[in-house]
Parts: sequence; C-alpha cells; structure tokens
Amino acid sequence: MADLDNIAKEFANYYYTTFDNDRKALAPLYSDVSMMTWEGTQHLGTANIMEKLVTLPFQRIAHKITTIDTQPSIQGTNAIIISITGQLMFDDEPKPQQFCQTFQLVNNNNSFFIFNDVFRLNYA
Repeated sequence: MADLDNIAKEFANYYYTTFDNDRKALAPLYSDVSMMTWEGTQHLGTANIMEKLVTLPFQRIAHKITTIDTQPSIQGTNAIIISITGQLMFDDEPKPQQFCQTFQLVNNNNSFFIFNDVFRLNYA
C-alpha cells in the first residue's frame, strides 16, 4: 500500500502545482477516454476537459492539500483511486474555498493517465 500512497502524493503534488501555474500543461495527463465531472457537468476526452479547465473564471489559483486517501482499483489491473480534500484560494478572495477531488488513474504502457476526475466545491 505504501507504493500507492507514494504514487498518490507525487501525482497530487504534480497535478496541483501544474494546475496552479499552467493549466494547459495538464493535457498529457488525460486521454480521449478520460471523463471529468466538474461541479456536476461531464466532459469527455482531453480536448473537452482542457477547454473546461482553461476557461475557468479566475486568473490565479492556489491549492492546499489537506488529505489524500488511496485505494487499489479494478482487480487484475494497475489502477488506483485517489480522493483529495483541500482548500483553494482564488484571485484576491480573502477566504479559502473547500474542495474535494477524486481521480481514478489507470496504467497504460507503464505510465498512469487520469481515467476519471470528479471535482466539487464543498459549501458550508
């Protein structure tokens, strides 16, 4: 399980650092079969996912990870589920927003890609 936890931590750090600095650079992490649900709206394939991510209505964002939970997924394959909670800081907003994001990573030719991505803001 330690290997999965390390993969999850490395993935999360890479994903959110890239998201915060250059969302367009996330494209290689997705594929044409990837599905992202963003606040209840589904986007299929790299092009549609990237269109959503690069058109989000903020200029600056910073993610702060609070928790990372990991489980193996799809018996007999090399896939993992990663559930992440944390805080977001948008532009000049003084109060952080809470978020939850879940990924299913699937191994393809010794490299993981995001097969599923589900994102929600947590409103109190």
